[in-house]
Amino acid sequence: MLKVGPKSIIAIAAVFTLCTCIDPYTPKLRGYDSLLVIDGLITDANTSYSVKLSRTFQVQNSTPAMVSDANVFITDNAGNNITLSSTGNGLYKTDSIDFTGSVGRTYSLHITTKEGDEYISDPSTMLSGPDIDSVYFAKDQELVNNGTQTQEGLSIYLDSKAGNNNQYYRWAYEETWKFKVPDPKKFNFNEADSLITSVADIKEFCWKNHKSDNILIYSNNSGQPGIVKKQPVTFIPSDQSDRLLVEYSVLIKQYSVSKTEYDFWDNLKRVNENGGDIFASQPFSVISNIHNINNPKEQVLGYFQVSAVKQKRIFVPFSKIAEMNLPYYHYPCQRIEAKPADYPSPWGPPITWDYIYELFCVTSDYYFVEPEYLNGTNTLEKMVFARPECANCELTGTQTKPDFWVDLN
Repeated sequence: MLKVGPKSIIAIAAVFTLCTCIDPYTPKLRGYDSLLVIDGLITDANTSYSVKLSRTFQVQNSTPAMVSDANVFITDNAGNNITLSSTGNGLYKTDSIDFTGSVGRTYSLHITTKEGDEYISDPSTMLSGPDIDSVYFAKDQELVNNGTQTQEGLSIYLDSKAGNNNQYYRWAYEETWKFKVPDPKKFNFNEADSLITSVADIKEFCWKNHKSDNILIYSNNSGQPGIVKKQPVTFIPSDQSDRLLVEYSVLIKQYSVSKTEYDFWDNLKRVNENGGDIFASQPFSVISNIHNINNPKEQVLGYFQVSAVKQKRIFVPFSKIAEMNLPYYHYPCQRIEAKPADYPSPWGPPITWDYIYELFCVTSDYYFVEPEYLNGTNTLEKMVFARPECANCELTGTQTKPDFWVDLN
């Protein structure tokens, strides 16, 4: 048996006192300044470009204040002046017919707020970029839970061709996938006459869309242009979402990046990945390329990006996922089958189908999805109910088929 002496007891008591007599400290922040946040990108793609203006906020979980009443325009070294139109909610856009970025041109962003503050970005030259050679996928694993477990899924990779300016890269991607709800609503129940009729527009298949929000950059440290091989773009755990259940597509965009812009993204990535440990690297200011003309000391957040872009899309049908023997995603949906006999009434009139319908669809906010009949008869045996999100795909997606979509299954 372990013996605890007087000195040990005193030491334990001291440690206990030190560990329990810590008062919480809530710092009082004074002189908070709401900073202007600028997110803008122009490329050589034939599309409308956008600049988004907002301001930082002090209270956690607050909504950023959008700046919708500014004058925003872009100039280039050829003497052009392109005005961006406000579309509301802090978003300003160019006209795709009037303006397209050109490789070799140098661009600057100009902003004047309603308060009269003027901002300008450093001149940025649009560099040429190499083509994407191929985008492909493979079965893969990823460590989770602090490296104690693995989860299976699909990794998306790309190879890039050689080019004149491919020392620094940035990638972004946009996912689109077709999905199917497990219990689509196929029938209606009319309480007035207990009549069951077919639904004309069954909302069974829909599409979802998601844009990448992580920072994907790469630097060829050799200092010389070189090709990129098997660059990881994203990993999709096959049993964590419905992305791979029907058909999945991803569009990858590859941007030409200067050393200055690469450093911006690299610093931003390190700040975002900084841990809460006191021994971790401390946060530092991420330098923007946008400045207040009359107050150079004002801190501005964000970056005006000028990049050529190459892009490539691939489709992954479910048949390919099945060949890999990957685990499937299971919807957290409960299918309820009910009939009057399940709810016997000890007194009063017997339970009716109307009562069953109201119990789930009125009181409990379920959908009636379909009837079940006795074998070979028109006699109703059960009513089937499901949660709305499990019966109507438009609650989480859209039935509008994307223009680029190709059904492969």
